[in-house]
Amino acid sequence: MKHKDILLAGVATIIVAAGSGFPAGAAAAVQVGPSGRTFASSGVQCSTDPIGGLRRPMIEAGLFKPKRNATAVVSLDGAFHADVTASAPVTHIWLADGDHTVVVSLNRRVADTYGFTVASGLCNLPDTSGNWISADGTLEHAASGKSYATVTPGCARGPTGQPQPFVNLFDNGGFVLNVSVNEVPLTQLSPSRPQTPVFLGAGLNVISAANGSLSTDFYVRDGGDGRCALAP
Repeated sequence: MKHKDILLAGVATIIVAAGSGFPAGAAAAVQVGPSGRTFASSGVQCSTDPIGGLRRPMIEAGLFKPKRNATAVVSLDGAFHADVTASAPVTHIWLADGDHTVVVSLNRRVADTYGFTVASGLCNLPDTSGNWISADGTLEHAASGKSYATVTPGCARGPTGQPQPFVNLFDNGGFVLNVSVNEVPLTQLSPSRPQTPVFLGAGLNVISAANGSLSTDFYVRDGGDGRCALAP
C-alpha cells in the first residue's frame, strides 16, 4: 500500500456518539477519521478484560455509520486484528504499555490511522483506603472531604436510552471538581451544579473528581455487565 493512497487520521474529528455501532454502555467520545467512514475511541479507556478479569487499557474502533455491506479490516501495530462489517461494526482492542497505531482499512486505497499511547500503570486501581462509608452504608465520602458518592448503583436510562447502572456523585461544599470515568472526562461539579449521575460501563469503573492540582477523589464501582432492569 503506497503512502499517497492512505488517508491519515491526523485531522480526525472528535464527536459524541451513541447507539448502534458505537461503544456499548454509554454515549462515548470518538474520533471519526478523515474518510468519514471509520472511527476509534477518542482516548484509551480502562475496562475489564473478560479473559482473566483484569482491568486493562482498551480502545474500540470500526465503521462509522456504515452502509449495508460495508466492511473494513482493523490492524494493530501493522498486524491484522479483526474484520468489521455493517452488522458487527465495532471491535475491542486491548493495548499494552507504550505507543500504538490502529488502522481501519476500507479498501486498498482508503484507510484511517489512529495513534494511542498507554502510560505504564494506567489501569491500576487507585488507593481509596482513606475514604469512609456513612453509618447507614449508603454514601462513600472521599478522604479529602470534597465529594461523596452513593454506594449501591441504581438503574436508569442512560445516554443511549437503554437501562444502565449508575451512582450519584456530589460536590461536598462549593468546590470545582472535574469528573472523569475511567480516564474519560464526564462533567464538572461546582456550586451551580453540585451533583451528577455517573453511568457505569461493564466491569470496574474508576470515578475521579479532581479539584485542580490540589486533590483528586476516587471511587471504584462495579458496573456488572453494563446493563440493569428498571423497576416495574
